[in-house]
Amino acid sequence: MDNFELKTEPEVKRNPVIWNILTVIVLLGACGLGYLFLTIYQNPGLVPASFQPVVLPTLYQTPIPTATIIPQPATWTPTLTTKPSPTRTKAPTWTSVAMLITPSPTFTPTDTPIIDTATITSTAMPASADITYLPSTTKHPNLACNWMGIGGTVMDLSNKPLIAQTIQLGGTLNGKAVTGLVLSGQNAAYGTSGFEIKLADSSADSTQTLWVQLFDNNGKALTEKTYFDTYKDCQKNLVMIVFTLMR
Repeated sequence: MDNFELKTEPEVKRNPVIWNILTVIVLLGACGLGYLFLTIYQNPGLVPASFQPVVLPTLYQTPIPTATIIPQPATWTPTLTTKPSPTRTKAPTWTSVAMLITPSPTFTPTDTPIIDTATITSTAMPASADITYLPSTTKHPNLACNWMGIGGTVMDLSNKPLIAQTIQLGGTLNGKAVTGLVLSGQNAAYGTSGFEIKLADSSADSTQTLWVQLFDNNGKALTEKTYFDTYKDCQKNLVMIVFTLMR
């Protein structure tokens, strides 16, 4: 075989200064990026709008409906109207023609005044109220005579619970004004359309000084003011009222 002479490749000399400069540039770039990220983190507004994340919508929570007191219409009082009575006409004076002729006076009859009587036609309300009495321990076992109030339900034409109807309470108890306003369906202890209004911290007697009235969710009266009694008897300190739509 032929003998080949192997030549040694010349050694390439690398300049270490260039590599040091490149290394410093890379380190400065990394530090610059770190400073940039920290600045954007502390001041997100520096980022252009096109690169900012989409803001999520704020959750809107619907407030719980509250009952509003419904003003009562003024009570109409009929006014009696008296027709004016006609004025009595004085009889004419007769002149005698002859001595044998004696004039006879003529009297005009007096009309009796007529008094108009106003007639009030009442329209039946679309709902009725059935009132019974129970001991408060049926709903509040630990209170006994230390509580008195009203409670009940509202039912529709099919005798099914009717919720979101307004029950308004008014009147006086022991000489003090008592008011209340609730919606049916707020007290499940009485049923799906149950409601309850506290009257006092103890049982007391009263006669037709308190009333309760039912309105629909549009503010239309469904019953007249229904007056009721209360009793000091602890077996009757829960006034149960069941409202039922009839039409």
